[in-house]
Amino acid sequence: MGKALCVLSMLLLATVSMSAQESKPSTPAAEYKIPPEAAKMANPVKPTAASIAQGKKMYEIDCEMCHGKDGDGKGDLAADMKVKLADYHDPAALKDRTDGELFYIIKNGKGEMPSEGDRAKSDAIWNLVNYIRSLAKKEPSNK
Repeated sequence: MGKALCVLSMLLLATVSMSAQESKPSTPAAEYKIPPEAAKMANPVKPTAASIAQGKKMYEIDCEMCHGKDGDGKGDLAADMKVKLADYHDPAALKDRTDGELFYIIKNGKGEMPSEGDRAKSDAIWNLVNYIRSLAKKEPSNK
């Protein structure tokens, strides 16, 4: 009976998902804007080893499925959704983003990315920002 209930639940979810997709208007998505005051927010949490370790724990739970185990943007869910995400190993990927912008995106979501909302305290999100920043590979010294 449990297996039948599981299959029935999956079919119902698929049906609801398909009908929701069909009813969406085909208007272009609004441009994503981060308020200037949010972009200017300074990260109050120093990027210490402890902060980065805490950020990594949060990343593994909330981000890895899309952004990849090591931040390469090739997580299983992103592949299933056919979305291309930034590779955080590339220093250029986030060079034009402030910590405040990253905080805002994590807190409020962006596009298909859900928001952390009130689930995470501000310091936890700042730790996550520090962890994401730590993923960028340093430029090789001999080019």
